[in-house]
Amino acid sequence: MSKKCEVCGKGQVTGNKVSHSNIHTKRKWNPNIQSVRVNDNGTVKKMNVCTRCIKSNKVTRAL
Repeated sequence: MSKKCEVCGKGQVTGNKVSHSNIHTKRKWNPNIQSVRVNDNGTVKKMNVCTRCIKSNKVTRAL
């Protein structure tokens, strides 16, 4: 499954993990992507959508 929302385009963000001794190592933050069945103009299809888009009703879920 991809790590990008198909509605808003939210994707993976990179940065540094900083330890107590101030050692910097690379790390990633992934968005919470869910595979949902979406009603898109009368057709039902599966999309990878972030939970923020699901909560804010940017997609209509199919039953």
